[in-house]
Amino acid sequence: MADWVFTKLYKDVFADLTVDATEAKELHDKFEAANPPPDKLVSLRAMAFRIGSEFLSTDGNKDTDVAVLRAINAVVHALEKTCMLPKPIKDDSAFNDEALEDLYRQILTDGSVDQEESKELLTFFQSTPPPVSKLVSTRANAFRIGSEMLTEDKAHNVGILRAINVIVHTLEITLFKPKVYVCKVEPPPTMNVSKIGVNASIEKAVQHIWDLDVNRLTPGVDYVIDVQQGKKPYWKGDNAADPLFVRVNERVFRRPTYRTFIALLDNYKAEVGAAEVVTSQERAENKAFLKAIMQTGPMQFCHKYCRANKPDIVPADQTGFINLLHKIWFDLYSRSRGKARDSSGFEHVFVGEIKDGQISGFHNWIQLYLEEKKGNVDYKGYIKPRNYKDAETNGDDHVLTLQFSWNGVDKTVGTDFIGVSPEFEMALYTMCFLVGKEDNKVRLETKTDIFDLNIKCYTMARDKIGTSYPEALSHEEA
Repeated sequence: MADWVFTKLYKDVFADLTVDATEAKELHDKFEAANPPPDKLVSLRAMAFRIGSEFLSTDGNKDTDVAVLRAINAVVHALEKTCMLPKPIKDDSAFNDEALEDLYRQILTDGSVDQEESKELLTFFQSTPPPVSKLVSTRANAFRIGSEMLTEDKAHNVGILRAINVIVHTLEITLFKPKVYVCKVEPPPTMNVSKIGVNASIEKAVQHIWDLDVNRLTPGVDYVIDVQQGKKPYWKGDNAADPLFVRVNERVFRRPTYRTFIALLDNYKAEVGAAEVVTSQERAENKAFLKAIMQTGPMQFCHKYCRANKPDIVPADQTGFINLLHKIWFDLYSRSRGKARDSSGFEHVFVGEIKDGQISGFHNWIQLYLEEKKGNVDYKGYIKPRNYKDAETNGDDHVLTLQFSWNGVDKTVGTDFIGVSPEFEMALYTMCFLVGKEDNKVRLETKTDIFDLNIKCYTMARDKIGTSYPEALSHEEA
């Protein structure tokens, strides 16, 4: 369900500054129907505070402002009740209501939360958690005490709301967990593909996981790139004086799938021929990443789609599918003619390797951004379209063919998706590997552009991913 639906719902709720039984049920039903993935819960709660702040009075009417806080509390309550579960608490005997209220007052007095106060709050919830029976009142008390701190100054009151949001966020990340997320395979009416079903073509399946990717970043909002000048692959020289990435909102990297993905990027040696050693910590990181992406729509659809089309090799249960994902993506094999177990599908596709003095693989925008930020990547310009009729390359393109060097080694031509989530690429390449062919021609509509792509997919070591990446065939504005 799109953000605008909740924007309208929240504004309707705050319009009369009361949440009656009918509105409370509507909130519950909307959250349940939206089936938001775990990564969306934080933004849905923050949206309630942001929109609620718009309804604060400008003339210092305290009754109005207190009503706003109560309405926001009702929205947060509905979200927690519908989409979250309390975490098991081993010992709640040390919980002290009065001590927590004192901490709330300390935090809310000046209408802001500094780093030290945030850490103190987190430590309190971790060391002296409230019993499950008091979770609702623990959250409600933050709103109650916040209402006591309201003044005639709207800017101050907005600060109070932000501080309460921090308190609620800390409470939720410490003491709640998302309910098990089950992707609804049937797409909502707003999607490009209607009634896709699990037996659809690869092309429709790819468009579908694109539509399911709620974690994808928005160009110009979450990140800005500067494509600069184009070049042909064989042109020598650097056609880009500046980095590709102007800025990226790194707060998105706190999301579970991004965070667990990034944790994997330093687990490999770039040189082909250098044996990889997988530590217990790295195995745990692999598992954490796979568990995180399986909580998302693209990967849950990927599982259903692959199971429907390849039931002989794709397990029906999620645990079995995760084991299969680990095998095809993370099991090591040799890319040096048997000299060493020096590679894996994940390393090649997402991290990159150096072989025979050239970059091999390295098809991920997050790795590209992080390495460019470190000074290890030198972007040299985008590759000009083959067809002069193709649309101009610009900063809102989610597919970019480019040239760059990595630690002084060149990649003369490579194509990356830009701004997509880790789960989208994992779902895309997994579907092409398990169900598709070496060449998978698809048309992808991104709202701003239409790309004709060939998703290349090759096998290594009989049953593992050797490489997979997009090849741009044509590009037009939507």
